[in-house]
Amino acid sequence: MKTKFKYPILGLLTIVMGLLSHPVQSQNYTNGENGKYFIISGIVKNKSNNKKLEYVNVSVPGTNVGTITNEDGEFSLKINESVNATNIEFSCVGFYNSRFPVTGKNVFNETFYMTGKPKELPEIVVRSWEPGKLIEEAINKIPVNYSKYPNLLTGFYRETTKKRRNYINIAEAVIQVYKTPYDENVVYDRVQILKGRKLLSTKKSDTLAVKLVGGPNLSILTDIVKNPDILLDKESIAYFKFSMADMTMINDRPHFVVKFEPLGVNLPYALYYGKFFIDTETLAFTRAEFNLDMKDRTKATGMILKKKPAGLRFKPEEVSYIVSYKQRDSVTYLNYIRSEIKFKCDWKRRLFSTNYEVLSEMVVTDNQTDNVITIPRKDAFNINNSLSDKVMNFYDEDFWGAYNIIEPTESLESAVNKLKKGYN
Repeated sequence: MKTKFKYPILGLLTIVMGLLSHPVQSQNYTNGENGKYFIISGIVKNKSNNKKLEYVNVSVPGTNVGTITNEDGEFSLKINESVNATNIEFSCVGFYNSRFPVTGKNVFNETFYMTGKPKELPEIVVRSWEPGKLIEEAINKIPVNYSKYPNLLTGFYRETTKKRRNYINIAEAVIQVYKTPYDENVVYDRVQILKGRKLLSTKKSDTLAVKLVGGPNLSILTDIVKNPDILLDKESIAYFKFSMADMTMINDRPHFVVKFEPLGVNLPYALYYGKFFIDTETLAFTRAEFNLDMKDRTKATGMILKKKPAGLRFKPEEVSYIVSYKQRDSVTYLNYIRSEIKFKCDWKRRLFSTNYEVLSEMVVTDNQTDNVITIPRKDAFNINNSLSDKVMNFYDEDFWGAYNIIEPTESLESAVNKLKKGYN
């Protein structure tokens, strides 16, 4: 029996929730200016109902510069003057792409609207696909659709931990990710931390010495196209049932939507269920949304838990992922990864358990494709380390600089202020 992907994303990041004994160093979530870039910020809404739109791609057309809206629909995009940008573009699943002209000057707190696409897609002549065969053919086209050359991605990574409704841990970093060509093994890809910071609860009752899968290496091992052991290994297709769902539009391009779920085979590890979004023309995977199957809690626990104290009972509730890609110049590149782990913990002989939620996000904000060299091994972030433990090694007072980030949500902004004051 095949076992090589028993733990397909184990070690991709390790999150430690615990008590911090030394003073917290931090900055406010503010934007500085150095004269070399300008800022466009605001909120993106659905034009038809004024609803805030989350996870909208915001980018400068024809460049690698971009970010993504947060759960409140807010974003801030820093654009270097040398780019000579004339527009920024918004794209989101199920909406028409929209553009907004820029003049090289700051624009703050603007409201941008997107128009939803009708359910009826334009008539497209496509081959009638059997879903399993479609997945196989899309896998075959990975070497064609994705980069044939090394890439150096610049990204923003954030991980947060909530105990019940309160944040007890916030760590974030500007990272660089070296990716080998997509026909090469993912083990040669590396992550480097450029700048970082954290805030941690100083309340003793918030101490929980639990280590879970997670961390900056999320950008390597959860890239489902580059790391097929997660979902896209041909030998593993037989373990899943595939079905076609309604097509949708992404970046003004029609997409197949293929649902998948475990067939119920008896394996020593848990599988996933979810859906793939596949470009109808190129057959490139452009998005995947998937969850860990919780039917066997013991197997699910083995997929995400690395270490816990004796006597602590750990119960996973939900483990979900979003991975998206973006096409530029006929090549598809990694764009965004989101991981969310919800679980309960309690000590033996205690009546009630406590809810926790660990959220990790990484967005690619720039991409160097020319004259790329690897990240030296000595500078690469060790997948066995916790960002929360190591991030202060990369603390910088000028953390924000000209780097693009994921704007903090209103609740996260409030949590930062509370943690800075020592309030939980």
